[in-house]
Amino acid sequence: MSFTVTVRDHMMIAHSFTGEAFGPAQRLHGATFVVDASFGAADLDADGVVVDIGWASAALAGVVGVLSYRNLDDEPLFTGVNTTTEVLCRHVADRLADALDEVGDSRVETVAVTLHESHVAWASYSRARRVAR
Repeated sequence: MSFTVTVRDHMMIAHSFTGEAFGPAQRLHGATFVVDASFGAADLDADGVVVDIGWASAALAGVVGVLSYRNLDDEPLFTGVNTTTEVLCRHVADRLADALDEVGDSRVETVAVTLHESHVAWASYSRARRVAR
């Protein structure tokens, strides 16, 4: 990939995990994530950009806004799913790819999301877009 644009937002959620591997996190707890979303393209458009930063910021805000201030254990979308940082990364990336599809932007080839759980721990997920050329 030659070019990447990244925008940032945050979300605060509550959740619990199933499985002894999670120790005390099996109990309901909160998490505040700093969310970075990166959009990659091999080339710039005629205006010299990968993606409009205003659009990317609004799209990310829309995705994390649906999750913020919610107990994810109560969300039907996540029934039976451990909403680990990794799972949430994939969810956010997939929704951003869907948003790109909705506006018909086929130049962006990759979407990557990093959720910073703290200043010392984070997870990322990167996916290719499946767009016709």
